[in-house]
Amino acid sequence: MKDYLFKKLISISFYPLCFIALIWIVFAVEYFNNFNFGHYGVLPRTFTGLKGIVFSIFIHGSIEHIASNSLPMLILGMLIFFFYKPIAKPAIIWIWLISGVWLWIGGRNNQYYPNYHIGASTLIYGFATFLFFSGVFRKHLRLMVVSALVVFMYGSIMWGIFPVKEEISWEGHLFGAIAGLLVAFSYRKEGPQYKKFDWEDEKEDREEVVEEELPNSTPQNVTYNFIYKEEDKNKISSSDE
Repeated sequence: MKDYLFKKLISISFYPLCFIALIWIVFAVEYFNNFNFGHYGVLPRTFTGLKGIVFSIFIHGSIEHIASNSLPMLILGMLIFFFYKPIAKPAIIWIWLISGVWLWIGGRNNQYYPNYHIGASTLIYGFATFLFFSGVFRKHLRLMVVSALVVFMYGSIMWGIFPVKEEISWEGHLFGAIAGLLVAFSYRKEGPQYKKFDWEDEKEDREEVVEEELPNSTPQNVTYNFIYKEEDKNKISSSDE
């Protein structure tokens, strides 16, 4: 039992941990060598900014930035690989690419002050909405519990989709959240599904049979005609004698 739990934990945490390790390595190389990888971010509506669709999620501006993204990425990533393992990889890739493309199209930018959008928060918002809406679309009790858990743990991050702070890429958060919703809807018929038990089918069958029998078993209106027959007076008089 312990070996199974350990292997399961490794299985669901492997890819999230690899991603987190990679972004920390990139940040360490940038920090200790005084590099600036910011130009690998998404620069909206420019040809050079297209590369950011792929690379922006690996770039972070500060220790606080990367630290704040690491734990949610680990937890939400593990939840996806645990509950949606068959579709986890393609779902994550689609969230990554869709949010990046939309950010390139609709993100803030200025020709005088270029706005590079960096960070893995687009994925975090996409993961959160994917987990929430996947449970809702499937109407699966256990997955809806996961949806509620995500709201409880990370519901407050949805304030990040509004332009509260100028230095925060709220567009990345918004497009990431929308991408997660669309991917959840697209994959709603794949992965874990609600299982209908035999007794539920039997109950439906019985209800259909009853509905079919009801019209036939409804009592019909019957009219009874009574014919009054007078008794023979002669018989009556004789009986009186």
